[in-house]
Amino acid sequence: MRVALLPVIILPYTLCSVAHASAQSCKVRPPNIVFILADDLGWRELGAYGNRFNETPNLDRLAAEGFTFMQAYAAAPVCSPSRAAFMTGQYPGRIGLTNYLEKDDRNYLRPEYTTINELLSRAGYRTALIGKWHLTGDYEAGPDRKGLGRPQLHGWDEVIASETVYIGPGDYFYPYFFLPDLGQRAPEFTGRKPDEPEYLTDRLNAEAVEFIRRNRERPFFLYLSHYSVHTQLVGKPELLRKYQRKPESGTNSRGEYNHPMLAAMLESIDDGVGQIMRTLDEFGLAENTLIVFTSDNGGEFGVTTMAPLWGGKSMVYEGGLRVPTIMRWPGKVPRGVKSDVATITADYFPTFLEAAGAKPDARQPVDGISLMPLFKGGGSLRRDTLYWHYPLPKPRPLAARSSGAIRRGVYKLIEFFDTGEVELYNLREDIGEQWNLAARNQRKVAELRSALREWRQRAKVSMRPMREY
Repeated sequence: MRVALLPVIILPYTLCSVAHASAQSCKVRPPNIVFILADDLGWRELGAYGNRFNETPNLDRLAAEGFTFMQAYAAAPVCSPSRAAFMTGQYPGRIGLTNYLEKDDRNYLRPEYTTINELLSRAGYRTALIGKWHLTGDYEAGPDRKGLGRPQLHGWDEVIASETVYIGPGDYFYPYFFLPDLGQRAPEFTGRKPDEPEYLTDRLNAEAVEFIRRNRERPFFLYLSHYSVHTQLVGKPELLRKYQRKPESGTNSRGEYNHPMLAAMLESIDDGVGQIMRTLDEFGLAENTLIVFTSDNGGEFGVTTMAPLWGGKSMVYEGGLRVPTIMRWPGKVPRGVKSDVATITADYFPTFLEAAGAKPDARQPVDGISLMPLFKGGGSLRRDTLYWHYPLPKPRPLAARSSGAIRRGVYKLIEFFDTGEVELYNLREDIGEQWNLAARNQRKVAELRSALREWRQRAKVSMRPMREY
């Protein structure tokens, strides 16, 4: 049984010698960094983004006290490549990891890549991955390659509740088939009643709080990576009943689909955000902690309504790429701001390094750019183009097609590799990608198609689908 820890008074901004607490013996403590990643969470699922069915009070508070990105993009429309972009700061096409990893995949995030946690560790941070990794891909690839991409090979100080068996359709109640080792850690600190089954999201939230408690006296980097709200959707029964009773459960009068099970799962994620914020307050760490909340890709089409966006997970339309993103760092990140600056997953890598005063690996290119200038009164970034690369051997479930995309300014071009067709949209006037302008604006099509081709050449991006490597 864990012993409850009493609140302590700490100095969140300085690290000082007790015996010689002078200006010379104190130095500024770099910020703690908490990165919370939801799985398959659509752009419009939070109250801060206009949702009135789901209940996300803690995330809405985070937005009110921080910076909300209205045009934040995932680096890919599916999870593994987006996660690789976060870990390395590179576009998935450059890495060669462009689709989600399957149970017998020969691909994985190779340990030769220097990851964000390794660089922060060199800068004095204690680092932890809690939850989903999905960058291994070789769980059933044979004894010669099994486990080559496991997170422990990437320099984490702590790895907790990360899958050791292929995730498959998911499993949200204990015992978790893809986490056979998790039962070895005492589960009593989740706050559940003895006769209640342990819910995975609750467990991850509790592990995150415990990590902060253990490491509160030194800088830490916490990557809380939820398995939720990935299908199969399974929420806690009491929360499901709550949302089933709401008047607009199901398809509402506006034609939007309010999924009570998704809402139940999201409330558990939101509750964990509240627990983390309260723990930071308890130990005087809130003012010196950068919190980021986002999703690995858009919501699953058919499970949630992405309107006014079109498409969903596995598509390079806005619904598959645009994700909710909130950042809070009191005194450093402006409060209550909604920004239309376009960002992408790879940007967190240089952002965290700049915030921590850490250095990148000079041998490894970084495609992302730091978002810190946005918080210093600049209001813009020195970049106007984003790229996506999603080659597939054949159409996949969820309407996935082999494709690439480029956004430059307000224009976005989608190129379908299977047919050579292109679509062009003006996102300022047509956020729902309903009006294909390709036939009417061939000059812009030529410009963007050429730019996309040149980027693939510069980054040495392969056109071969990943499963053919």
